[in-house]
Amino acid sequence: VQLQASGGGLVQPGGSLTLSCEVSGSTSSINNIGWYRQAPGKPRDLVAIISHGGSITYLDSVKGRFTISRDNSKNTATLQMNSLKPEDTAVYYCNAEDWAGNNNYWGQGTLVTVSS
Repeated sequence: VQLQASGGGLVQPGGSLTLSCEVSGSTSSINNIGWYRQAPGKPRDLVAIISHGGSITYLDSVKGRFTISRDNSKNTATLQMNSLKPEDTAVYYCNAEDWAGNNNYWGQGTLVTVSS
């Protein structure tokens, strides 16, 4: 399984960005797709995760601002980020987990910088 993330960049506070994750390879083995982020000197945190059936969990600090979605027919997942804050600045990583929960796959990180 391979993951290709895209969509990071520099945005002003209050702005929006959309991150995309394309999953390839043995896509039928994948249940959950999630976005994690890691700021300098901090641990990697789960931002949002969506199951194959559409169940969603968000980090409390992004609820109401971020929206995760996925298109199972295209094997893609999207993280729409609105009302961005400087504290959202981090490297964002796409992650996929198989149905058994035994294997996790990571995409390359994409940097999101929120700054005026």
